[in-house]
Amino acid sequence: MTLGFYIILLAQFLSALADNALLFAAIALLGELDAPPEFTPILQQFFVVSYILLAPFVGAFSDALPKGRVMLISNAIKLCGCLAMLAGVHPMLSYAVVGLGAAAYSPAKYGILTEYLPPSQLVLANSWMEGLTVLSIILGAVIGGKLLSTDNPDLLAVHQNLLHLTGLDLSPARLALLVMTLLYLAAAFVNLYIPRVAIDHAPARRTPWFLLRDFFTCLVRLWRDPLGKVSLAVTTLFWGVGATIRLLVLDWADQNLDLGLEEATQMTAWSALGIAVGAVFAARLVKLEKSLSVLPVGIAMGAIILAMLVVHDRHPAIALLLLAGAASGFFVVPMNALLQHRGHLLMGAGHSIAVQNFNENLSILLMLGAYAGILRAQDPIHSLLAGVGVQHLIGRSFGSDEAALWASVVLLGAFISGLMALLWRRYRNTPYA
Repeated sequence: MTLGFYIILLAQFLSALADNALLFAAIALLGELDAPPEFTPILQQFFVVSYILLAPFVGAFSDALPKGRVMLISNAIKLCGCLAMLAGVHPMLSYAVVGLGAAAYSPAKYGILTEYLPPSQLVLANSWMEGLTVLSIILGAVIGGKLLSTDNPDLLAVHQNLLHLTGLDLSPARLALLVMTLLYLAAAFVNLYIPRVAIDHAPARRTPWFLLRDFFTCLVRLWRDPLGKVSLAVTTLFWGVGATIRLLVLDWADQNLDLGLEEATQMTAWSALGIAVGAVFAARLVKLEKSLSVLPVGIAMGAIILAMLVVHDRHPAIALLLLAGAASGFFVVPMNALLQHRGHLLMGAGHSIAVQNFNENLSILLMLGAYAGILRAQDPIHSLLAGVGVQHLIGRSFGSDEAALWASVVLLGAFISGLMALLWRRYRNTPYA
């Protein structure tokens, strides 16, 4: 790999690190506002809605300019959202602005790989990209948890110094936002040195109607392509379930493991570490033309998710999260590489990533909406589970919060295993072309 590739990775890592830590700061700000529990998944919905609404335009935007410049502009938009949150704008609205920047950033960060590297290096490049993205999730969770701690002596000293020098009496969440601001600025600096690649598949026209029609033409084309269809279905399912599980783990850590927000955020880092391990093995063992062979690993994901219900101790919980992450990384990295390769051949990198983002974030929006609905309907779900004898079957009773957790885990686990089994049965013999 060349130096330019590692510069791309560093820019993506810094920006993703800020994104992931910012999520936990935003959740903490909602806590300061005494927001109801269903506001946490709704916060994520505000982030992903930009991916869906802007999908017809961000792919064309990414393909119309050098992708390094697109990454720089998009990072600046995310910085504006972070500053808005720091200035006191409601976390949901501010996070929506960050989502706007992220929606524009994604087609460029993945699209530049297909333009800068040969197809033979795409799985390896994706394993690097996913590995560092996962590392950003791990460090984002750790940094977010540490910065949100109310009894960290180093943070208390920083808080006192800021109060003395500037007169700013910042809460831990707002102090964390200052760190996120510095990370976005560092990412912007690195973006200046990203290699310039030739503009590929630039749109013929830039009118909104043409871009909308062009986007939906690409959407249909990718879903009709046999390899594009299965890889798009898998990545769509993976990111919808993954975003929901990320928030579900916070509730699970609270109820089953008796952990506070700081420790719960750090528990999410273990699954991210597992993804990195799985991505490494995928890069070593799976060739692009054999990508569909990893589909059975996705079936096992559902069983691993269901095992969350019977784990109540910290160390088995860590092992379970590592295993779930490793399985996820092993099967999603080849699927991502296959989807990027097919998309690049059929319509151009930026357009194909925009189509991918549209599907994946629509899945995230729907699954987070379902999760928010479950949290809002805790009491009826508790009554339903009691009525059908679930509590008697497992030999113990539980409250409304735990009933919502059980319903979420069972539905997610059964859904992912069932759908992945269907995809494996139907598409396992699809020829590579």
